[in-house]
Amino acid sequence: MLPFKIDLTGKTAVITGGGGVLCSEFARALAECGANIALLDIKLENAHAVADKIGGLAVQADVLSRESLEKARNIIVDKYGACDILINGAGGNSPKCTVTEEYLNPEDIGKPEGMTFFDVLPENLRFVFDINFTGAFLTTQVFAKDMALSKNAAETCVINISSMNAFTPLTKIPAYSAAKSAVSNFTQWLAVYFSKVGIRVNAIAPGFFVSEQNRALLFNSDGTPTKRANKILAATPMGRFGEPQELLGALLWLCSYEASSFVNGIVVPVDGGFSAYSGV
Repeated sequence: MLPFKIDLTGKTAVITGGGGVLCSEFARALAECGANIALLDIKLENAHAVADKIGGLAVQADVLSRESLEKARNIIVDKYGACDILINGAGGNSPKCTVTEEYLNPEDIGKPEGMTFFDVLPENLRFVFDINFTGAFLTTQVFAKDMALSKNAAETCVINISSMNAFTPLTKIPAYSAAKSAVSNFTQWLAVYFSKVGIRVNAIAPGFFVSEQNRALLFNSDGTPTKRANKILAATPMGRFGEPQELLGALLWLCSYEASSFVNGIVVPVDGGFSAYSGV
């Protein structure tokens, strides 16, 4: 069920990372509001699994390849017309950029087991930064050009997916934290740059939601919360993880010109109070 009804009939929404847990929920909600949905994912089968349920279009695309994105854009324009709503949802982390301990102990340096900050390789850092930031940059270059040239540019929008890491970096994941900070900064930069043509650019920063990517980090094999999950819950005043549908109110508000026509360049936390809690 949608939290409220927004009419997006005739709008074309392009969602990268469309086969993921959160972005598939975004796609379902926007389709229910009448939008034509194009789901971009490097794993075409994941995009199809969602598109087949909502009557959308699944397109294989690599957000790090301008050529791949241009091909996807042409397919979508032929099917639905130019993009009106762009959601840059592709992202993720890598265990190769995740350090073992929250704090550095000198004796950990050089150990064959475990990983310290000094063991993170440049190519792995680039991968995490690219999939979160560079992918959003390139995708916006490809799809926002049509928005800028549209006679209805004022009714178009870009929504980036940031993170709690952009407010306060989490321990153990330096590359992901830095990349999501870049996404939030890029959101503000784009909002100013596009302001005269009318494209609104905002971001949603989810708190902690369970996905396939983080499930093993949050739950033990017996289903009980891990030590890290318990720390997250203790730092979340509402004391629980979010449900994907709890992001939909912010999403629909930002997608609706009538509801948010003067909202531009903000990052909206949807986090159960995590970003507001000092720990004391």
